Amino acid sequence: MIKVVNALSIKKGRIDEVAAKFQEPKAVHTFEGFELMEVLKNENPEDHDELLISTNWKDHASFEAWRDSRKNQKAHDAKSGGEKPADNPIIDNEIRIYEIAYQHHPAE
Repeated sequence: MIKVVNALSIKKGRIDEVAAKFQEPKAVHTFEGFELMEVLKNENPEDHDELLISTNWKDHASFEAWRDSRKNQKAHDAKSGGEKPADNPIIDNEIRIYEIAYQHHPAE
């Protein structure tokens, strides 16, 4: 199992605006191999806010299949003139991929 974290740097004070976009399930939730999504807010950095979109996947192949489908979708959007708005609250992002070595759940 792997965890993929998309670390978004957000303009200070606009984190709730971006987080709200992840409030409802999206197509990723129906993708084969998808297991879990968590949206984590960090308002502590001084110069920006940080939003972590964390997803768990069955394996690398499942995540890569989803990512390839997203690249294809974005390519189609770009051809139809889908550009980022000038006042985009997202400053930057970084994708981090971790293999989950161990998980511990509450004892029953």
